Amino acid sequence: MKNIFVSNLSFRINDEDLKQAFSDYGAVTSAKVIKDNFSGRSRGFGFVEMTNDEEAAKAIEELNNAEFDGKVMTVSEARPKTDRKPGGFGDSRGGGGHSDSRGGGGGYGDKSRGGFKKRF
Repeated sequence: MKNIFVSNLSFRINDEDLKQAFSDYGAVTSAKVIKDNFSGRSRGFGFVEMTNDEEAAKAIEELNNAEFDGKVMTVSEARPKTDRKPGGFGDSRGGGGHSDSRGGGGGYGDKSRGGFKKRF
């Protein structure tokens, strides 16, 4: 079974539309458009699972950079979650994220830095 990542989807595309697009290439186990937790609106990407690896490879090859509902989508084999690096925005494990343990910066007109100065 192969898991496929599909990005740059039109916001009008739903799970059934995505499944239909890939079913032309073989058996689709599942198709899921990822939605925003708060608004319920599509986030513009999704995942498709296909049972046959050769059919999945053909779908990736044929559908990558193909136009779907007015947008050129990007299709590739999905990477496992473990391949992703920690440290994204809001990640407290370190890296590039922000953490509550760091001190805050000065505000507008902060006197401790001598105020604002023009540089010529």
